[in-house]
Amino acid sequence: MAIRTVSTREVYRNHWLSVREDAIERPNGDRGIYGVIDKHDCASILPIDGDHIWLVEQYRYTIGERALELPQGGWESEIDDPEALARGELREETGLVAGRMIKLPWMWIAYGFARQRQHIFVAEDLTPGPHERDYEEADMEIVRLPITTFEEKIRTGEIRDVCTIAAWGSYQLWLKSNR
Repeated sequence: MAIRTVSTREVYRNHWLSVREDAIERPNGDRGIYGVIDKHDCASILPIDGDHIWLVEQYRYTIGERALELPQGGWESEIDDPEALARGELREETGLVAGRMIKLPWMWIAYGFARQRQHIFVAEDLTPGPHERDYEEADMEIVRLPITTFEEKIRTGEIRDVCTIAAWGSYQLWLKSNR
């Protein structure tokens, strides 16, 4: 049995997200309120270059520190083609153009309070070029690491971005089933 939405109201909106408050009724009849953040789909890209991976590092305002993560992001509108989004984010943030993109299964991000899908792509046959960052990515740096170093940074907690870690786990499972 599902939770029933009694009413919904938008409490905030900007270019990237909206927040709504839903009055709900649970299967047992109890009523409550559910806060939901709605965001457009995003993409995380694993740019694999032999035994290296390309990452980006940038300041993340919400945590007050610089973070090392996969190239990732979304657009300010709904997307029809997740691969076009992934290619666009990869080029925008790193300047890399992929000759081949492998689509992995998409995932929900933090679905306890947010409604946003993360599409995951492996980018191969990479060609460097100029990046096309927007003003919010001005401090972004591109980092190319050996995969062993990248995995060590995940293992030790230096990389804590859940989208990066989940995408890497999905990729590892894909590798096991495609060997």
